[in-house]
Amino acid sequence: MAARRVFPQQVRREFWGLVREGLTVAEAAQKVGASRFAGMDWYRERGGVMPRLPEPATTRPRLTVEQREEIALLHAAKVSKAEIARVIGCHRATVGRELVRGSTVFPDRLPRYRAVTAQLAADHRARRVRGGKLVANPRLHEKVQDLLEDELSPEQISAQLKIDFPDDAEMRVSHETIYRALYVQGRGELRRDLHKRLRTGRAVRKVRRVEGERRGRIPGMVNISERPAEVADRAVPGHWEGDLIMGSTASNSAIGTLVERATRFVMLLHLPEGHGADAVAAAMVDTMSRLPETLRRTLTWDQGHEMTSHPAIAAATGLDIYFCDPHSPWQRGTNENTNGLLRQYFPKSTDLSVYQLDYLDHVAAKLNRRPRKTLGWRTPAQALDELLSNPPKPTGVASTA
Repeated sequence: MAARRVFPQQVRREFWGLVREGLTVAEAAQKVGASRFAGMDWYRERGGVMPRLPEPATTRPRLTVEQREEIALLHAAKVSKAEIARVIGCHRATVGRELVRGSTVFPDRLPRYRAVTAQLAADHRARRVRGGKLVANPRLHEKVQDLLEDELSPEQISAQLKIDFPDDAEMRVSHETIYRALYVQGRGELRRDLHKRLRTGRAVRKVRRVEGERRGRIPGMVNISERPAEVADRAVPGHWEGDLIMGSTASNSAIGTLVERATRFVMLLHLPEGHGADAVAAAMVDTMSRLPETLRRTLTWDQGHEMTSHPAIAAATGLDIYFCDPHSPWQRGTNENTNGLLRQYFPKSTDLSVYQLDYLDHVAAKLNRRPRKTLGWRTPAQALDELLSNPPKPTGVASTA
């Protein structure tokens, strides 16, 4: 009997990426060079839920505070990334990644890398709790388990928690998180036998797909109609609109754009590895995490599949993410207008991957220093600085009904 073929982790990662894009199990398996039987085995092993596969293991050590101080000094002196890498003894990609992660964003000038700030951020990432929400919150875990035993569906449980605990954000969980806890082996977040309480009683979750349609709604998305009223009047900073501007079809390149609604302050996402969900999520988290918490309230995006990883973005940044209705760009009017301005620097039908992060920061800074009639001829940088210095006082408590 022939030995069973063992596939590397990268093949499985590509398989699940194709399933996420809407391919069937058999189609995804064929694309990665595996049989449909192998695909079904991978599918059953994970209970029908797409896993968060680990990135390929690396042996690169963490940067020390001394190395970060060296990076700060050499970068300020305009030394190239390759030369900095040679001096401190690491790969230049490590230097590039560190400069992106460790730079602080200022309203009126380009990001600045500071060794102490970067070290604190690295220490925070190392200490960060990575367990699921149901593991970290025993009270929530017990409540969800009780509701499952009462035969409520995960979607009903998610809605019921909002009713039972309207003012307690810690007692909220999405239906997707509950499904993961039920179906993914080895997590230990909910008892495995509780799946029998669901209406279907399945031990494996079934993929839902509309006949003849590969791309449906983004799982767990919250529609723009549920966005807080304060977003509309632009009085409070921290509400963002986002999108991708696309390059040529041949290059399949893109740049992410983020615009703060109250001030029109612009930030750009560098996407050298493509614009898939994982790449967009990584760039979004790196960029938004450098802002103060008061500037991270909501994000409004269209229903592009580059935002499939929105739960991870929300968890890492604290943003509440809302999605526009299909084919409704006017629901992100500020962002659409800004994208038009950006085409001056990033023409259509060109390869956007050729632009380095430094140039993206330069373009964003130029727009943020441009006076705007809608801001009383102040610049976005000035408007943002004023709002941060004198935050608006709340006029009342909005209804949660």
